[in-house]
Amino acid sequence: MHKKRKIIVWLFFAGILFSCGGSSSAMKDGFYTAEAANFDQHGWKEYVTICVSDGRIVQVEYDAFNLSGFIKSWDTHYMRVMNASSGTYPNFYTRSYGSQLLKHQGTAGVDCITGATESYETFLKLAEAVIANAHQGDIETIQVHFGGTESGGH
Repeated sequence: MHKKRKIIVWLFFAGILFSCGGSSSAMKDGFYTAEAANFDQHGWKEYVTICVSDGRIVQVEYDAFNLSGFIKSWDTHYMRVMNASSGTYPNFYTRSYGSQLLKHQGTAGVDCITGATESYETFLKLAEAVIANAHQGDIETIQVHFGGTESGGH
C-alpha cells in the first residue's frame, strides 16, 4: 500500500511539473513586435512590442509612428487636440493599455479607456498577434491587417 501511494504522489507531481514547465505553449524569451500593415487615415502606424523573460511579459511598449518616424505619444499638438475632443490622449492611453497587458499577462482584463475605443480595439489585435508570435518564438515583426482603413485609432 505504501509503495502504491508513492507512485500516485510521484505521478501527481510529475503532472504538475509537466503542465507548468514542460508545456510548449509557454512564451519564448525575446523581443516581439506586431504593427499595423499600413498607416491609418490620420497618418499613424500603431505597434506593440513586448519583451518576454522566463516565459513572462516583462516590458510592453504600445505607440504609433508617422512617415517621418515621429512618435505619436510625443506629439504635444496632437495631445492637445485629442484631449480637448475626447478627454484622453496617446501618452495616457498607450501607457495604460501597455501596463494592463503587463499586469494581466494577456489581453483578458485590459479595460477600454473612454475616448480611445478605436485605439483599444487596435491594441487588442496587435497584442494578441504579438503574444501569438511569442508563443511560437517568432521574432519577425508581424504585420496586422485591419478592415478598410488600417488601424482606425485616434
